[in-house]
Amino acid sequence: MAQNERLRAALLRSGKTVGELAETAGVDAKTVQRWVARGRTPHRVNAVRAAAALGEDASYLWPDIERGHQQPGTHPDLIAVYATRAGAPLETWRALFEQAQQRIGILVYAAVFLHELWPEFNRLLAAKARQGCQVTVLLGDPNSGAVRLRGREEAFGHGIETRCRQALMHYAPLAGTPGIEVRQHGTTLYNSVYIGDDIMIVNAHRYGMNAYATPVLHLRRATEGGLFDGYADSFEQVRRLSVPAPSQPPEE
Repeated sequence: MAQNERLRAALLRSGKTVGELAETAGVDAKTVQRWVARGRTPHRVNAVRAAAALGEDASYLWPDIERGHQQPGTHPDLIAVYATRAGAPLETWRALFEQAQQRIGILVYAAVFLHELWPEFNRLLAAKARQGCQVTVLLGDPNSGAVRLRGREEAFGHGIETRCRQALMHYAPLAGTPGIEVRQHGTTLYNSVYIGDDIMIVNAHRYGMNAYATPVLHLRRATEGGLFDGYADSFEQVRRLSVPAPSQPPEE
């Protein structure tokens, strides 16, 4: 079996020894060595303990953990479902972006919560770009009919337009950074999509409700042409319809 590179890298980042992780997880050190060197998948309770000690998501370190606990009929791409965006664990969001090595994608109207919860978010994106990760951010055009309609539907008036401008202000310092593109779109946003390599978070939208209160799907690309690929295709279609964002928000 192949070595678990994600677990090996997580151990290095944490500074913990195999013995320390074994003690935390309640297993023998040789067991942890097999997790790393042979790619063995631990029992769920041990995986959760180990992942927590490393500051990671168990489903990221051992994808088979979640696939093995799916209910009959559940799509293989599905890791978890959360009732609201606010209810999705912060570590799930952090793992999505921090573990990405090739691609980060953000398709939203504004999603200012990322910078509000994560003040160093821009610094992370810039660091990822320097390491060769392609970062694509697609923000809503506050002057588009689709954004204005969403504002009326959510009963926030011009609130969403203001959030779109605020989001552009957050990302503006990244403009011109090699490996990072910040663009705007005027499409109907059926779902907000966040991509980190083969992991994805999809924030579903409901008429008349802000996205923070709507369900979230946590996906991993496990099948060709599955849920992940479907949402990834939507992301690419919007990117093709988008235009480079201005360096700063236009005057109101």
